[in-house]
Amino acid sequence: MTELTVTAGKNNSSNLLRRDIRFLGNILGEVLVHQGGNELLDIVEKIREASKSLRASFLPETHEEFKDMINGLAPDIRHQVIRAFAIYFQLVNIAEQNHRIRRKRDYELAAGETIQPGSIEASVMELKERGFSYDEVQEILQGMSLELVMTAHPTEAMRRAILDIHKRIAEDVMQLDNPTLTFREREQLREKLLNEVITLWQTDELRDRKPTVLDEVRNGMYYFHETLFHVLPDVYQELERCLTKYYPEHNWHLPTYLKFGSWIGGDRDGNPSVTADVTWETLKMQRKLAVREYQRLLSDLFKHLSFSTSIVNVSDELKSSILKDGGTVELKKTQAWTNEKEPYRIKLTYMMEKLYNVLDEAHKGQPDRYAVPEELIEDLQIIDRSLRHHYADYVADTYIKKLIRQVELFGFHTAKLDIRQHSKEHENAMSEILASLNITPNYADLSEPEKVKLLAKLLNDPRPLTSPYQEYSESTTECLEVYRTVYIAQKEFGKNCITSYLISMAEATSDILEVMVFAKEVGLFQKEADGSVVCTLQAVPLFETIDDLHDAPNIMRELLSIPAYRQSVAAMNDLQEIMLGYSDSNKDGGVITANWELRVALKEITKTAKEFGVKLKFFHGRGGALGRGGMPLNRSIMVQPAETIGGGIKITEQGEVLSERYSLQGIAYRSLEQATSALVISSINARLPKQDGLYESQWEEIVKQMSETALKKYQDFIFREPDFLKFFKESTPLGEVGELNIGSRPSKRKNSDRFEDLRAIPWVFAWTQSRYLLPAWYAAGTGLQEFYQGKPENMKVMQDMYENFPFFRSLIDTLRFAVVKADLNIAREYSKLCGDEEIRTRIFKQVEAEFILTKNLILSITGEQDLLDNQPTLQESVRQRNPYVDPLSYLQVQLLRELREIREQDGDDAELLREVLLTINGIAAGMRNTG
Repeated sequence: MTELTVTAGKNNSSNLLRRDIRFLGNILGEVLVHQGGNELLDIVEKIREASKSLRASFLPETHEEFKDMINGLAPDIRHQVIRAFAIYFQLVNIAEQNHRIRRKRDYELAAGETIQPGSIEASVMELKERGFSYDEVQEILQGMSLELVMTAHPTEAMRRAILDIHKRIAEDVMQLDNPTLTFREREQLREKLLNEVITLWQTDELRDRKPTVLDEVRNGMYYFHETLFHVLPDVYQELERCLTKYYPEHNWHLPTYLKFGSWIGGDRDGNPSVTADVTWETLKMQRKLAVREYQRLLSDLFKHLSFSTSIVNVSDELKSSILKDGGTVELKKTQAWTNEKEPYRIKLTYMMEKLYNVLDEAHKGQPDRYAVPEELIEDLQIIDRSLRHHYADYVADTYIKKLIRQVELFGFHTAKLDIRQHSKEHENAMSEILASLNITPNYADLSEPEKVKLLAKLLNDPRPLTSPYQEYSESTTECLEVYRTVYIAQKEFGKNCITSYLISMAEATSDILEVMVFAKEVGLFQKEADGSVVCTLQAVPLFETIDDLHDAPNIMRELLSIPAYRQSVAAMNDLQEIMLGYSDSNKDGGVITANWELRVALKEITKTAKEFGVKLKFFHGRGGALGRGGMPLNRSIMVQPAETIGGGIKITEQGEVLSERYSLQGIAYRSLEQATSALVISSINARLPKQDGLYESQWEEIVKQMSETALKKYQDFIFREPDFLKFFKESTPLGEVGELNIGSRPSKRKNSDRFEDLRAIPWVFAWTQSRYLLPAWYAAGTGLQEFYQGKPENMKVMQDMYENFPFFRSLIDTLRFAVVKADLNIAREYSKLCGDEEIRTRIFKQVEAEFILTKNLILSITGEQDLLDNQPTLQESVRQRNPYVDPLSYLQVQLLRELREIREQDGDDAELLREVLLTINGIAAGMRNTG
């Protein structure tokens, strides 16, 4: 049982990862034999060895032999082979996640000898070493703000049942590091893991139906229940610990700088299933989760607060609060505590009863119910002060302090919910309402200046536009109902439950004003008699395309010049939220242009806002995949221009990113710790004198030149190559990806085949599955070549930029990772699915030439012999995965060919489709990306 041996020694970290992978691989091998006999294991091993040989030396004859082996599999064996490779990747991913937790523990075991890079302590130590005073640190902390927003974007290919099994396996595998386990305990652990892998093998990976929106809400809430309620306050506690360590002369209580939000149940853009009723139900579910967590925590606290007045003197304040509760709270759902000498337990019973009553509509407005979270915090603070009164401050610090922080973070709504809708929906509703009042027969046909003038006038007019006696179309009624729901929700769940209304495809000033006019209709925007404005909902434009990014500064300038709108921003603490779309800008303009235009927009919009004395909170709509702005959370913070983070940052957390970052408490903690560290470092950088200012402006001009060339190359290929769409649809599993039941939202905004109406997620998902990863790198080589021109001195400039210009370094690193994950040999096999030989040969030739150009230039810029040479751990991970992903790709090509031939004859084959979908799941696990 050598795989169970705990290897001692300080430098055995990577050995332990290999041990875990080998151990889980051996267990999977046993399961294959148990479920399919030695024949199944032999076939899987034969394919794996052949795939490794092909990777080691790509020879045409070996390649053909490998394809023959894949294509010759009998259907019953083929199905099991697909699942074997797919489950192997699930187990490898678990081992790698556990290894991240192990590495953090290794640093902590060093007991201060070394401080882990990217840790909270590393950032606080830098504050101290750079000479920041207490007042300056306080200013930094007050200005820091990061909100991570969960979305229901359909990029999580795995079922919740599978993720639950993964969690159990991960917890068991961590026990392998326990040196105190006896031989028998290790044997039992192995048996337990064998049972879990058998369960995994016999659990269906595929959903039998699309999830409903409320299913997606439950999936999102899972992460709060399992990890975030516990981990998020621990991150705050660690920052306070480090601040106390390096600034010991001060007491620290951090402002709320890091929190979570959600779109799930609020994002109705292109998803008709998200109705006003669904949004209301979402808020109720989120409140129930928060209250249940507090009840559980108070119940646990009950065990620890057995302090007796026979021994200690509790505060008079606590005694008074108990008397008050006794007169207003009748204990119906909570058992009374009869030991009068244990006042804390008596107080907690009343608190638990008041929490039960929060969920009971019959107690609404009554004193026996917490009306707002602040009332719960007040009760906890009474307990905290009393504990300190009789010197039980350790208990107060350990239990009460964390619970107060949890209530501050999660309130009675768990997470702030954003509303999102497409701009066209608002325009249609406005057209119908204004026509019914004879204000204008066709609002949509007005020019933009005419729309802005009319909407500004309506915003200032206190008279309503709608009437309960007027019948509207179903879509307009639903549009209005959303605003009414927000108004009622703010009364019921607190003003912070919903404060942002995002407008997809915001292309003009009128798109934002329409939302504010609707907000005025229901009382979310009110102009008082003295001319002041009360506003509790902000219109948040989402600028997505390259043209929208260009127009954004002027749109914001015009918007902030309108007095009524400027007053609405003033009512929101002079803070305007703006969202920038990484997915659609990349789909529209390619990776270099999207990144460049986003940087320019960030800086220019910031300048515009300063003219009006407005702070900005930028909301970065990043996906998980490289082609949608995906990157580690801390890096996504660090790459922002320092001057653009002052009003705070919001970032989307989508699909598979949620399970990767937040399924395990150790991984969640490390991700949020790195994010906190990045916030602190970015705040430091924003206050330091700018280095290389002259060089940076020259470098920006170079990138601008690269961007212009890359944009033309990209759009010539994507939009102006007449056969591109045919090639894309036929040489990727685009259609089949749409048959995965992974989200409630349709894959297209409209029922059309236009490229413009295809969402960015299936666009990236299909290219990732077919191993091109085209959106993540195409046209980059042409852009870089435009500046290089074969001149050594220009290459030297790009190498300097890579070393000293963070934006360029991040861009090149992202391209490098995309190119190393892509595989043109396998992509060529997918290209053969395109029925027209002339089209596939011509288009693939263009793709291949651009890929080679991009790869060679990246190698020259980074100075590497092979991609990822300077990140050997990542390089090794990619190399180890490829021989296991490759068979799934070849199998998928063959299955797509067979399925499409049947469907061309108006037939179908459910089992064949199932196998295709299994390969999609397996490749997604192997590539660690979907869309």
